[in-house]
Amino acid sequence: MDKMVELEMTTEGSIAVVTFKSGCVSDVEAISTAGRQIKAFIDENHPNRLIFDFGEVKFFSSQVLGLLLDMRAKLQRGGGEVVISAINPQLHRVFKITNLDKIFRFFEDKQSAIKTVSTG
Repeated sequence: MDKMVELEMTTEGSIAVVTFKSGCVSDVEAISTAGRQIKAFIDENHPNRLIFDFGEVKFFSSQVLGLLLDMRAKLQRGGGEVVISAINPQLHRVFKITNLDKIFRFFEDKQSAIKTVSTG
């Protein structure tokens, strides 16, 4: 049985916000589908900043890291940036262990991420 990854995708000016609405993001097919949806959203809206909001996520598989890296590469080609907001401390440890904390900026919540990235 496929588990859907619930996403909410919005824009605030030139900033796109992808909010994960699922507590667990681990189903391989669902993550692949979410990746395609996010890529289509980026292609349609052309944001120069993308915020991934993890406020509701309690667990994710390593495939999510690949998704984040893919989106980062896609935005960097156009001089853009991917940032992460509202990630819980246990999940943030995954970024530290893999040294990905050095390539992404992290924000306490979505609002502070929007405020900071919109001012440059």
